Amino acid sequence: MTWAAKLIKHKSENRIAVYFEKNQDLIARIKQIEGARWSQQKTVWHIPDTIENRERFKIEPLTNSLPSQDGIAHIEKFKQWLRSKRYSESTIGTYSEALKSFLVFYREKPVTEINNEDVIIYNNEYILKNNLSASYQNQTVNAIKLFFMTVRGTKIDIDTIHRPKRAKLLPNVLSKEEVKLILNAHSNIKHKMMLSLIYSCGLRCGELLALQPVHIDSKRNIVLLKNAKGKKDRIVPLSPKILDMLREYYSLYKPKKYLFEGQVAGVPYDGRSLQQVLKQALHKAQLTKPATLHWLRHSYATHLLESGTDLRYIQELLGHNSSKTTEIYTHVSTKSIQQIKSPFDDL
Repeated sequence: MTWAAKLIKHKSENRIAVYFEKNQDLIARIKQIEGARWSQQKTVWHIPDTIENRERFKIEPLTNSLPSQDGIAHIEKFKQWLRSKRYSESTIGTYSEALKSFLVFYREKPVTEINNEDVIIYNNEYILKNNLSASYQNQTVNAIKLFFMTVRGTKIDIDTIHRPKRAKLLPNVLSKEEVKLILNAHSNIKHKMMLSLIYSCGLRCGELLALQPVHIDSKRNIVLLKNAKGKKDRIVPLSPKILDMLREYYSLYKPKKYLFEGQVAGVPYDGRSLQQVLKQALHKAQLTKPATLHWLRHSYATHLLESGTDLRYIQELLGHNSSKTTEIYTHVSTKSIQQIKSPFDDL
């Protein structure tokens, strides 16, 4: 394989561009790297600028972008601890990168000497100064808390590290008419099938792409979601209309392992490609809303609530740990709101 790699800036983010001749096997391999993306504008595959990826593609690490040797050793131990606790590789990558940023900030200070005041300084002098989001700050706090649980003789008091106040945002919801336009936009049965299954079962993108044919129980009209978010299995009802579509899809594509595969047999369909499928559907349906795949899941939950489904059942169908997470859909359901008469009408 002939390849070249170099550091690039993409959308204000440090990335590593990887250049190679077009080859489906190589594309499948680079897709397996966490955070790999294709840039249509730059016509190149690019991956996160991490210690591991620099080593993988033989790029000299920048001294000031790395933690101290002590910090690097602690990050590796932290990763091992997370794996022993059965955290997903995606979460391990997210937490270790957040922790790396924190330890780079304090690369001149021994890890065991870091205290709670240092966490506050980091939040103010790095996160807030660089206008990083509250969700990123919350992610970093989670990583720091978990990390210092594994460090002996530390000066950190874990219980007094506070998370930022989270914004109370309402989920984005599409009307049934808009959903219908989106689902009918594609003539390609695979594209239509994937979007329809996400909406009809309220699936997360990752849950859809992890589905295998054996997870479809046509006798009981259910879909079995294995090892979904939070390492939990759950079942969701399968619409008879969706089952008919699935049978037609399966007879045409005959997937090898996953229900929806990309160009390489046995490899699941790419999540970014699926987002493009939705983007194309929005364009064809002439909808200008910046909808994402998760909007279909939000719409499923809201439409269930508006049709009279008990909130407890919706919680089970969505796989929420807390009923408070599900209760947010009561704030976007319009069934009761539309029945309220405005006093303006009596003027």
